[in-house]
Amino acid sequence: MTINAIIMAAGQGTRMRSKWPKVMHPLMGKPMLSYPIDTAHALTDEMPVVVVGYGAEQIQYHFKDQARFVLQEKQLGTGHAVQKAENLLNDRVDQVVILPADLPLLTTSTLGHLVEIQTLHSGPVSLLTIESDSPRGFGRIIRDDHGEIQAIIEEAQATPEQLAIKELNVGVYCIATDWLWEALKRIPLSPKGEYYLTDLIAIAVEDRLSIQSHTLDNPEEAIGINTRVHLAEAERVLRKRINRLCMTSGVTIIDPESTYIEANVRIGKDSIIWPNTFLHGDTIVGEDSVVGPNSIVRDSQIGNSCKVLSSVVEYAILEDEVSIGPFSRLRKGAHLAQGTQLGNFGEVKNSYLGPGTKMGHFSYIGDTTIAGEVNVGAGTITCNYDGVKKHSTEIGRGTFIGSDTLLVAPLKLGEGVYTGAGSVVTKDIPDNTLAVGMPARAIRKLKESD
Repeated sequence: MTINAIIMAAGQGTRMRSKWPKVMHPLMGKPMLSYPIDTAHALTDEMPVVVVGYGAEQIQYHFKDQARFVLQEKQLGTGHAVQKAENLLNDRVDQVVILPADLPLLTTSTLGHLVEIQTLHSGPVSLLTIESDSPRGFGRIIRDDHGEIQAIIEEAQATPEQLAIKELNVGVYCIATDWLWEALKRIPLSPKGEYYLTDLIAIAVEDRLSIQSHTLDNPEEAIGINTRVHLAEAERVLRKRINRLCMTSGVTIIDPESTYIEANVRIGKDSIIWPNTFLHGDTIVGEDSVVGPNSIVRDSQIGNSCKVLSSVVEYAILEDEVSIGPFSRLRKGAHLAQGTQLGNFGEVKNSYLGPGTKMGHFSYIGDTTIAGEVNVGAGTITCNYDGVKKHSTEIGRGTFIGSDTLLVAPLKLGEGVYTGAGSVVTKDIPDNTLAVGMPARAIRKLKESD
């Protein structure tokens, strides 16, 4: 049995009040459309088909390696959208799962159960329903006296009696393709000038074919996103899922309600995440590390046994046993080697700090390579920008930078160099040399006894 998925993502989503296509709005670090695409990939090995319309170029560019696309240039309803996928799928699959792109909380297990129901029964259609007192615009499921589904009535067309029905159509279907493509041609044009996929149910009834349904055990899966209020509701549910998965995998989250971990983040076991911490993008945290409280980490690698206290880490690498904070900032290109310590109000950009380096506080290191076991005194600044270009600084192993030293790049300090407090270093300093002053001058060579 060959199965594929059709994801309907052609609408603009005017109620989002946005210039972006609705399906490109971020949800826990990924565009909304990522979630149904990921679910479809988990359900079947076939590449899903995404029906696009508004913002088609943006969507196709972002997901070019994850799906195939068909264009619904004129928005003529859900039935018309599915028709657009026929040329890609006809005679290639036995069943299709049809789902909206704005239902990002649907799980693979739910869709798998729907496929199983459809596979085992003789009729052409199976669909998802929910029981709810909050219809949120969903159509109503109409059943006969024997409990058989007879039709789906859209909310806008329902009578007061039908509006009182609590069984709702989620808008997710599994349909046998040998019946689907022919039945789509029989969908009538609605008064609004659209072709509704829900009319397939009435067509199946006319054909005297049975229709099966599966009622969602967790109504949260049916949270559809039409407004930014709905987006926040879905994000709250997804955040809870992610945090629970982390905790069941061996991560301690002190307060899940105030911890924000995006979908692509990976955290090793026995790490601890303190409250008010935000882990974004493709961040990786190793084992036995502590992050937070009040920390932001974005697209960074944090090794084992690290500590990130009340700090911001963006596009950076921390090797094992690195400690930073409080109130440190690592910017793009910062790389702290094993055992490095970065104290309060320290900032590092596009620089490598070698193993065992200590950078106390109130310092800025930019475009710099620091070898191992270097002490960077409080108030040290690399003056790396001359108003036109950025320049680099090199600092050798075992060097001691005195407090309030200004390093005017381009500059190279050798191994074992010492600078006096308040020095302004404008020229290279050879190995094992003491330099002091403003501008700094080499005073003498240092002996082992020094």
